Amino acid sequence: MDQIRVRGGAALQGSIPIAGAKNACLALMPATLLTDEPLTLTNAPRLSDISTMGALLGSLGAEVAGLQEGRVLALSSHALTGSRADYDIVRKMRASVLVLGPLIARLGHAEVSLPGGCAIGARPVDLHRMAMERLGAEIELRDGYLHARAPRGLRGAVIDFPIVSVGATENALMAAVLARGTTVLKNAAREPEIVDLARCLRGMGAQIDGEGSPEIVIEGVDRLGGSTHRVVADRIELGTYMLAPAITGGDVECLGGRLELVAAFAEKLGAAGVAVEETAAGLRVHRRDGPLRAVDVETAPFPGFPTDLQAQMMALLSTASGVSVLEERIFENRFMHAPELARMGAQIEVHGGTATVTGVERLRGAPVMATDLRASVSLILAALAAEGETVVSRVYHLDRGYERVEEKLGACGADIERISE
Repeated sequence: MDQIRVRGGAALQGSIPIAGAKNACLALMPATLLTDEPLTLTNAPRLSDISTMGALLGSLGAEVAGLQEGRVLALSSHALTGSRADYDIVRKMRASVLVLGPLIARLGHAEVSLPGGCAIGARPVDLHRMAMERLGAEIELRDGYLHARAPRGLRGAVIDFPIVSVGATENALMAAVLARGTTVLKNAAREPEIVDLARCLRGMGAQIDGEGSPEIVIEGVDRLGGSTHRVVADRIELGTYMLAPAITGGDVECLGGRLELVAAFAEKLGAAGVAVEETAAGLRVHRRDGPLRAVDVETAPFPGFPTDLQAQMMALLSTASGVSVLEERIFENRFMHAPELARMGAQIEVHGGTATVTGVERLRGAPVMATDLRASVSLILAALAAEGETVVSRVYHLDRGYERVEEKLGACGADIERISE
């Protein structure tokens, strides 16, 4: 099993290209199930999660080309052979549940295993099920699978989500584009990935209005066609690499980054003493004069501070002057990285959904273990600023969401390498 070894102390300088968004691509790929014409995705990231989604689509009879080469994915579902998403694939990644809506809309039936993914909270599928039932599907949970039927097709409905859910919004959006009549999604997620999916579906012939707001209106159509769509830049990768020069005292340009993708995050960086400047090619990030300052952070649905940047921000604040308070409002079990950061000398106290971080002058290298995707990269960020050598184990989590981390950071002067145990 691979590990990442980092020798800290180098102030990173240079530029880092930002890949297409993993979470956007994982929602865009199942859209192929809605049509018998080709769907081509450009700027696709090369990640294990993308390969897993490709395998799932392939098991349903879809054709997926370009997974090894990356960047361009050619998908076609002209001859689907099944509607069962098996546990053996779905357990690897929560986003697998996103085939539910398209399968019901296209075929009128589906069997989808309850999903897996990182162990960061319950993340039930109740909202996905509720949305499909509002659209007229009959769903039964049996033997660990959602068994769905809509023999007379889906019909438009008003779906008022009790809480904001990105995945449930995506599933409902894809199902509704082929439903008869008008569907209104209330309290819909506003994330850039939702906007990107809506734009792709519109390019395929869907009639959608209001994406990026809490209310999305969909007028169902009889069929969708093919399209070519560029995947939006990954705002979580962008935020992660913005933290690299911030924690090391360097100066890095994140190529392809856009401020509107990370506005709330950039505001907190500014309060901590980090400059974020828009350039012709992306975003330039560097520390202002003086030490980093403590700031308080509360995670929230977009456009608030992303939960997927909370672990990385904790690494930064472990080196800031003063006491910071981080409140996790999205998932109930997302501070598992705190004990590993403590092994590197961080001073962190966790009580329920709140972590209090007292900044230290210097972190120290240590052997640490990744507990989930974002935790893994938070440990790498901490290692960049730490004194001595850090070895991060269980980096298979990292490969689910970050492509070529060693290459991207190494090009900016980081002493980092992948090793085999």
